[in-house]
Amino acid sequence: MKKIARPRTALAAGIAKVLKRLHYPLDVMLLCVRWYVAYSLSLRDLEEMMVERTLLKVKGSWKYLYRAVDKAGNTIDFLFRAKRDKAAARRFFEKAIGQNGSPETVTIDKSGSNLAALHAVNAERETPIKVRQVKYLNNVVEQDHRAIKRRTRPMLGFKDFDCARVILSGIEVMHMIKKGQMKDFGKVPLSAAQQFYSLVS
Repeated sequence: MKKIARPRTALAAGIAKVLKRLHYPLDVMLLCVRWYVAYSLSLRDLEEMMVERTLLKVKGSWKYLYRAVDKAGNTIDFLFRAKRDKAAARRFFEKAIGQNGSPETVTIDKSGSNLAALHAVNAERETPIKVRQVKYLNNVVEQDHRAIKRRTRPMLGFKDFDCARVILSGIEVMHMIKKGQMKDFGKVPLSAAQQFYSLVS
């Protein structure tokens, strides 16, 4: 009788051993490998493309920093979550819309959870938000993510989720100040440091 091939339920021991040493989640690594063998990309290209996912390590586990910027590069909102799933994405979109108003169009990557979350948000709206889904975001978004990663990369991860959330909030606020989003419109312009300290005065 002809043997019927069955799907493998476990990885080969050698492959499993290698995967344990990965510094990034498996789905991220598989995506990079697929892009690398399918397209004419350099390793530097992949590094820049993956910055958009903005993964950060807390206690050895990867967490996700949701971020949104407008087409001018201004930060719209950010939210640090333990998971990158539909519930987390929906929480972020609802928070961003609640604090900033409804956009006409949202551009996202190929994440299924982001798309599912926006469909759930649109299901409760009279006027749906147009969703534009592309493999990787435009240069404005990529550059903005890269600026945050430059601040967090030397930290080599965080020890506590709540501590990470506070530090990331400070980094995001300072980044917004440097972009000129929080300028004081008084007669005497404030320096970036003065603007930062004025937030608690």
